[in-house]
This record gives sequence, structure tokens and C-alpha cells, in this order.
Amino acid sequence: MVKPLTFKGEKPKSSKKRKQAHDHTDLSSVSKLPKQPPPPTTEQTEAAEDTAEDQSWVSADTPSDISGPILIVLASDPVTCIASDMNGKVYASEIENLVDGDPKSAEPHDVRQVWVATRVAGMEGFSLKAGHGRYLSSDKYGLFSAAASAISPHESFLIHPSPDIPGTFFMQTMGGTGDTDTFLSVKENNKGVDIRGDETNLSFQTTVRIRMQARFKPRIKASKETKAREKVSRKELEEVVGRKLEEDEVRRLRRARREGNFHEEVLDVRVRGKHDKFA
Repeated sequence: MVKPLTFKGEKPKSSKKRKQAHDHTDLSSVSKLPKQPPPPTTEQTEAAEDTAEDQSWVSADTPSDISGPILIVLASDPVTCIASDMNGKVYASEIENLVDGDPKSAEPHDVRQVWVATRVAGMEGFSLKAGHGRYLSSDKYGLFSAAASAISPHESFLIHPSPDIPGTFFMQTMGGTGDTDTFLSVKENNKGVDIRGDETNLSFQTTVRIRMQARFKPRIKASKETKAREKVSRKELEEVVGRKLEEDEVRRLRRARREGNFHEEVLDVRVRGKHDKFA
């Protein structure tokens, strides 16, 4: 057998060692591959759905719906809302989060666009607190600001449903100098959109839409509380069935609990478990 040429002082090379080193490198590279995360459990999936629901925005349908963080959408083009800066200046802020330009889909993209609506104790009106902690106010001349640290009649707004456009409202203010009712309105000009609180005639320009977080809407909140009462833990289900359950069995029993055929499904799961045991 012909041996390969070697030179003086050169260490002999071992093909076996090279192979072992190569194999070691391959194994180490395999071990460094990222591990696939386990699939989410039923509890994790439901928690993610609840979180997404809590963060969604819906339209207020009646004044009794209004509570918590809200977005006051104005009747303007482009679609704007009432906003306030840290100095208490109130202005019309253009809304970026719209689906096909529909004001009924509006969501805030800036904390300055959000107001916290609260019923004023002993009064029918609402107070609207800005993100910097001050209250929206309308003076007797119909000028808005958000610099008040306490609530007076000027920081209280009556919200009436519009009889002509479903899902819209009129915001009654303390603007004006007489006994005539005055309302929030928008006036568009070359410089943008002006917000006033001294309009006496109701029109499209005096209508607003109110978007709010879903978790504060009474009907959705009540539905969520009912859903929470209907939930049952995996441990409770396993105690009822008498054995450990698979993920699909947990989902099946929870669905049956909601739909009203829980006991029938429990019996079926028990029977299937016995068949599997003696298979």
C-alpha cells in the first residue's frame, strides 16, 4: 500500500481522529438548534382571548354605557377627536386607527386622545379627565380647556342620544351667556377643525361618536362575568371524571358546560376512559 508523502517534523495525521472531531462538531451544532415551544394549553389560549377582548374598543350605544376610558369622535373630515396636551390646550386630533375611514371603527393611537368618563355624584352629567389628570371644561363663552383640578358645573357634560343618527350623541355644555342650552360643535376652516361649546342649534356638526373599552360596557361586562362563572378548572373536571384528562377532553367538557349537556359528556368521557384502560 502506498503511503502519502510526509515531511520531516510533520506530525502524522489520523483519519480516525478527524472523523471523530467532525462527528463531535455535527452533534454540537445539532444541540444548539432552538427548541420548539410546547403548544399553548387551554388555559393559556383562553387567557390570551380575554386579554385581547379587554383591550378592544367598541361604540357606546346609550349614555348608560359610557364609563372608563373613552374616545370622543367628532363629525369632521378627516375624522378627528377631542384631545388635550399637557398644558391643558384642547384641540381636534386626527385619528389614525380607522378601518376604511369608518368613524365607527375609531381607536386612539395617542394617550392625549383618551378621556376617562365618570358620572358626577348627585348630577346627571359626566366629568372627563385627561391623561395628565385635569378635567375638560367649557366656559361661558364656549371655549374648551383641560386645566381644571376640580369638578364644577363647567366640568360637567350632559350626553344625549341623537334621535336621527343611531350611535351618536349630543354633548351639552355650560357655554353661552343666556339660558339657552348649548352644545359642543365643530367648525371646519382652512386652518383645520375648531371645537366650540356654544352652539345652540342641533345639527350633524354637533354630533359625536363615543368609543370605549369593551370591558367597561355594561352588557359586555355582564356577559364576561357570566362566562367567568361558567368556567371550570382542569382540576375540577379531572375530579368529576376521576382521571387525568387530555387537552381535547378538557375543551370538550368546558364546551358542554356552556351548552348545557355537561353530565352527558362526562359519562361519555368516563366510558371512553375505561375502554382505553382495558384496550
